[in-house]
Amino acid sequence: MARIRYNDRNSICSRGLTKRNTRILMKQHEYQLVLTTCPDVASAERIAQALVSERLAACVNILPVAKSIYLWKGRVESAAEHLLIIKSMVRGYRTIQKRILDLHPYELPEVIAVPVTGGFADYLAWIRDPDKS
Repeated sequence: MARIRYNDRNSICSRGLTKRNTRILMKQHEYQLVLTTCPDVASAERIAQALVSERLAACVNILPVAKSIYLWKGRVESAAEHLLIIKSMVRGYRTIQKRILDLHPYELPEVIAVPVTGGFADYLAWIRDPDKS
């Protein structure tokens, strides 16, 4: 059985997971970080504002310029981009992806969801219901 312990700040720390227990815990993931990059501040802010105002995300961080180096149509390219970290519930992923694709200027935007496996319980509760805070 997985040993889950709560520390004094209500965050979850897990150790000793077997494959079986990991599968059980994976089904319980409710929170996610969705990542996307934008070519400029205007498009990053447009996407962030839409996701938060439409209650699809509790928060979107826009990180300043990151240099991306990637393969595109057989060539090595590079670009300065802004990284968006979107904090949301897993159940909203499809709608978030649709909104990003609707608003994004790229032909093929990055949209990647990363499950949150633990965190400060009060913060996670805020992600679940940001209007309640």
